[in-house]
Amino acid sequence: MNTLLIAGLALGAAVASDGAIEHRTQVDHHSGPVAVHYRADVGVTHKQIGAVTTGGRPSTLRCLWSANMIVHREARATNGATLSRSAAHDNVIEGSRPGWCSTSRQAIAQEVAERRDALHDHLQAVAQEDHPTLRAEMDRLHPETREG
Repeated sequence: MNTLLIAGLALGAAVASDGAIEHRTQVDHHSGPVAVHYRADVGVTHKQIGAVTTGGRPSTLRCLWSANMIVHREARATNGATLSRSAAHDNVIEGSRPGWCSTSRQAIAQEVAERRDALHDHLQAVAQEDHPTLRAEMDRLHPETREG
């Protein structure tokens, strides 16, 4: 299983080699604007299911795969403070292929690359969900509030 995970991570790195999945934004905070950079590392895990059957019977072999993401966030405030966080997100996209996982790896890598938009959409959703957490972290660093 560890070999599959390592191979999956290498496969994910290959998907990202033509350009990492990234999202940049700015979050408003009472201490000033915060520049935020989200970067996703994609890893693919494989699970072999089914069995090889005897002649004349169809094989039930299938390779179930799942693209997982580790999202890294780096936020930089105007005063130079940096807040970093990482979070894992499993099963961002999933699929299956007939046959052995070992012979489907290239096709799975291609499918993950073709679904890059879905991965980017997930990254943007994660970023949106993270904004309240980031603001709370910034509030702990800068507890004073501005009132007009």
